[in-house]
Amino acid sequence: MYSILLAIGGYVLFGNFWGALLGFLIGGGVDNYQRIQGAARRANGGRRVSPEEMFQYYQQRSTSNDLPTMLMALSAAVMNADGKVLKSELNFVKSFFNQQFGPQFSQQHLQTLKRFLDSNEIPLQRICNDIRMRMQPEVRVQLLHYMFGIAKADGDVSPSEINVISRIADMLGVSRQDFESVKNMFYRNVDSDYKVLGIEPSATDDEVKKAYRKMAIKFHPDKVAQMGEEYEKGAKEKFQKIQDSYDAIKKRRGMK
Repeated sequence: MYSILLAIGGYVLFGNFWGALLGFLIGGGVDNYQRIQGAARRANGGRRVSPEEMFQYYQQRSTSNDLPTMLMALSAAVMNADGKVLKSELNFVKSFFNQQFGPQFSQQHLQTLKRFLDSNEIPLQRICNDIRMRMQPEVRVQLLHYMFGIAKADGDVSPSEINVISRIADMLGVSRQDFESVKNMFYRNVDSDYKVLGIEPSATDDEVKKAYRKMAIKFHPDKVAQMGEEYEKGAKEKFQKIQDSYDAIKKRRGMK
């Protein structure tokens, strides 16, 4: 009921399809409010919350508010990776959501994040399977960029955070090459520039140029432009790091 009414209201207010879609999503949230609140009351009863209940909660939330719930579940997994939730990580998540969703970012989103942070076990495999069905490969790679941003928020990416993001990448169907490329934008060593381009230091100059062109096409910001300003911003940062790595290799080798 509210989905239809708010979809119409969103179209009238914004005058376009996206306004109608936003209204539909918000209306769906209102329609599902009682069901969600019931799940929340059960989880707050002091007993252990099973992965099955957490996935039901995820499904209830994502029915009306897909993207924020997906991101909150993944955010919580990374934030819990090293056994402590840091203020810098929380601030990173808040900043991302404020820029991505603007006025639509609310206290309810933070409550969703808290539910996942407080859960005994996040059903990552099932959540990642759901995300994998809904999102294109380019967007799933961009999710890794977001998660590494959380891990790097305190200035250092720990091995436990890398392990969690690596597991999530596998569950999302992201290739090892793409994972290593994003990882080496945040966690660097002597071979990082080559790994960003998905090649080995032994690659020829022609192979370096070919790898750069391939990555530049594959991860062009236009690939995720439909996802919103903050996603596009992250994609531009990734694209720039690809360019920086290519320039560093060219300079090191004296390439034209």
